[in-house]
Amino acid sequence: MFKALEKKDLLVRILLGIVVAMLAAGMLIYLVPGGTSTGSPADIVADVGGQAVTTAEVRRQLLRIERNGNIPRALEPLYIQQVVNQLVFEKMLELEAKRLGIRVTDQERAERIRHLIPTAFVGDTFVGIEQYSAQVEQRSGLSVAEFEELVRQALLEEKFRRLVTAGITMTPEEVQREFRRQNERVKIQYALIKPDELESKIPVNDAELAAYFERNKGRYVVPGRRVVRYALLDLNQLRQRAAVSDDELRAYYNDHIDLYRVPNRVHVSHILFKTIGKTDAEVEEIRKKAEEVLKKAKHGAKFADLAKQYSEDTTKDKGGDLGWIVQGQTVPEFEKVAFSLSKGAISDLVKTQYGFHIMKVEDRETARTKSFEEVRASILPILAGGKVDRLANDESEKISAEVRKSTRGSLDDLAKKFKLTLGQTQPLTATDPLPEMGNAPELHDAIERLRVGELSYPMRIDRGYVVLSVKEIQPAHAGALAEVRDKVLADYRHDKAVELARTRAEEFAKRAGSGEAFVAAAKALVFEMKTSEPFARTGSVPDAGSARQFSAAFSLPVGQTGMPILVGANWMVYRVVAHEEAKAEDFEKQRKDIEQQVLQNKRQLAYEAFRAALEDRMKREGKLRMMPDNLKRLSSSS
Repeated sequence: MFKALEKKDLLVRILLGIVVAMLAAGMLIYLVPGGTSTGSPADIVADVGGQAVTTAEVRRQLLRIERNGNIPRALEPLYIQQVVNQLVFEKMLELEAKRLGIRVTDQERAERIRHLIPTAFVGDTFVGIEQYSAQVEQRSGLSVAEFEELVRQALLEEKFRRLVTAGITMTPEEVQREFRRQNERVKIQYALIKPDELESKIPVNDAELAAYFERNKGRYVVPGRRVVRYALLDLNQLRQRAAVSDDELRAYYNDHIDLYRVPNRVHVSHILFKTIGKTDAEVEEIRKKAEEVLKKAKHGAKFADLAKQYSEDTTKDKGGDLGWIVQGQTVPEFEKVAFSLSKGAISDLVKTQYGFHIMKVEDRETARTKSFEEVRASILPILAGGKVDRLANDESEKISAEVRKSTRGSLDDLAKKFKLTLGQTQPLTATDPLPEMGNAPELHDAIERLRVGELSYPMRIDRGYVVLSVKEIQPAHAGALAEVRDKVLADYRHDKAVELARTRAEEFAKRAGSGEAFVAAAKALVFEMKTSEPFARTGSVPDAGSARQFSAAFSLPVGQTGMPILVGANWMVYRVVAHEEAKAEDFEKQRKDIEQQVLQNKRQLAYEAFRAALEDRMKREGKLRMMPDNLKRLSSSS
């Protein structure tokens, strides 16, 4: 692969986000294959022509997905199934490609990479293999081989898509039908019946509440709780013993004098007009635009405003502010001009490998060493913090040694001996916050693990070190009505309100017929009526959300009331007020877009049919075997 790239100067620095966005179009995720996989029978979730999909592969993909955000626990089984499906499909495509003689050449892969990443070149010169490898590792966490395999697989799938969808066409009738579907509008009058507003109106008596509690006893388990005593080695108290002398401060200053040397530096703002990947003609047009902006800057326009309007750099939102730069930090052309300008001066156009720059020097500093008086205040917390940490560590080791003598010792005696602050929590469940100590998971783990009267070893928290001791364990138990009455009452009212809202919605729908009856029924039932603006199938309705929930309204005659529908937590009853047909004069404006949509939808349906047929054939031929029990174990263990 490298040879093909070198031959055409096609090695590139990879911006993985761009690549993955392209590869993942139309998918929830795009997965990097692990090649031929092996594993024990219990570790294999699928076999495709002798190529195993293993639990290890699946977990690798899940880890890659989690780099962009945690997977909700409740959705893990869904993610696992999607990952398995994708890995299986990739291996099926490889098998089918081999059967049909379809392959991706190194040249094709190299050309795709160059097309995606033109910034890998300065002119026609490749930036170098080392930068290429480093960028792949830095931005994706993948090796070059893994990344290039990702690109190859995307190209292979594109070839299959073209093969499957090349002959698909559309008819004028299909385009007209889709135009009408997208442009027909309906206007409705509606009322919302909200359970939340009905809860306060639900009557409750003790007998009904008791009966409801008896029917739902399983919902009201009182969780186990623990009362915890603790002894705190408080860092704030230790700070009183950690005084720092002036001699110590000066000694630190002298030992670290290099930290306080300020080099020649300039505070620069700039406006960047990018020319990377542009033709000579395009570069000339960019230069002309940059010169126009330069004139504005030279004639008093606010530089920060110009940067926000014109700059193509990530600093544009900060008015082009690059902050302080030192010599050797930027490209030579930029640095030379920046360090030659006086404070407040604006440069002429400066050309670098990135494009044209307009620079303004906001401030300058000549190389010097900061005095002790200037930095004294910044040294003090460093030395004081170090002393406090050493004192705390020494004390915690002594406390640990004392606890090792007996974990059943007295917390009070321990606190007295080491001058610790004693405290006690309220009864805590396993998930309750610990306002006195913070919410580190190890604190909860220790509390759950300790037996009554047993001492923990000192644990580091933000306030210092803490020793825990469980004073009392209140086991979980089925709650009596008196213990959980507030929760039972809230649940009872909620359930009754939901039932009442549905009943009222059904009653409303029955009483509403014509427009006048609809209005009269709403008034009689004290429902607030609203009228929507005309909306299309792809639109939305205030208080209700997506118009997809009202698809039936497009086929109902004007004046007819629709069936009650559940919208989120609320019930809605509506009637059709008006229909608006698609405007024929809009067809030509939308025709090209709709043609593309129809064609793309048909192609996607065809490709999904190909995928399903391929899976079905491989199952019949014995080339695809799924291991549902192993998959189930994988999902339950995640």
